[in-house]
Amino acid sequence: MDPTKVQPEGGLNVTLTIRLLMHGKEVGSIIGKKGETVKKMRDESGARINISEGNCPERIVTITGPTDTIFKAFGMIAYKFEEDIMNSMSNSPATSKPPVTLRLVVPASQCGSLIGKGGSKIKEMRESTGAQVQVAGDMLPNSTERAVTISGTPEAIIQCVKQICVVMLESPPKGATIPYRPKPASTPVIFSGGQAFTIQGQYAIPHPDQLTKLHQLAMQQTPFTPLGQTTPAFPGLDASPPASTHELTIPNDLIGCIIGRQGTKINEIRQMSGAQIKIANAMEGSSERQITITGTPANISLAQYLINARLTSEVTGMGTL
Repeated sequence: MDPTKVQPEGGLNVTLTIRLLMHGKEVGSIIGKKGETVKKMRDESGARINISEGNCPERIVTITGPTDTIFKAFGMIAYKFEEDIMNSMSNSPATSKPPVTLRLVVPASQCGSLIGKGGSKIKEMRESTGAQVQVAGDMLPNSTERAVTISGTPEAIIQCVKQICVVMLESPPKGATIPYRPKPASTPVIFSGGQAFTIQGQYAIPHPDQLTKLHQLAMQQTPFTPLGQTTPAFPGLDASPPASTHELTIPNDLIGCIIGRQGTKINEIRQMSGAQIKIANAMEGSSERQITITGTPANISLAQYLINARLTSEVTGMGTL
């Protein structure tokens, strides 16, 4: 059989892969109890449906197969989402039914063809299917793909997906595509001043991947070099015993910003780093104070980073961390 034989529905019967971006809750709905829903979708549509691994807030659902199986799978997903909307509405006073929304992930090099000259193609899709179609202006993080959002009734969505598939077949992606991979979210991450912090309890601590990098940055920015400074300690890579000690000296006039009012700052640094930190009493005639940090290399590294960050913000007048 000729693989390009035109099917009755007007689509080319070739094998295609379409990727969808879904939130965890939507994925749960597609998988169903013990994977029953997704199994049924696979069996009835004949399409391969794969769901990306991981505890990410977003997941990629990949649907592969001849075009007619893809349309069936899309239809089943759209109707499932509609059912979820109806169920959630039965518990709420809202009267107008929100549309079903699906997000496709499309290589950016194909988005121009989807939009058409001066937006003509996307306008035609909206008018002929009744679905709302939007192509994101920016690429998804660390990828060369964009999100294409389709919303409307399940019927409108299926018609719209058919038209998108035809465009994607007529205009294959140009160059290499870097696929979007959602990042796992173990704990919430906040970005502040160009640095990433994770929340642990009530404290924000530098994000582990960035710790060493931030630590080195803090070292470069600090206007003086603490005595006895060795290379930053990497957990697991250094041969020192589990608990080691590190000493540094701080000018007297800056010690206050590390101790804080009634010791609040130093206590915070102790709790955040897990290291023991002792500040020696002021020596007569000396303009410096010695700080001794004890703990694992990772604890020490974090304590040093936090102390340096406090000093940097004090010295550069950047305010408190």
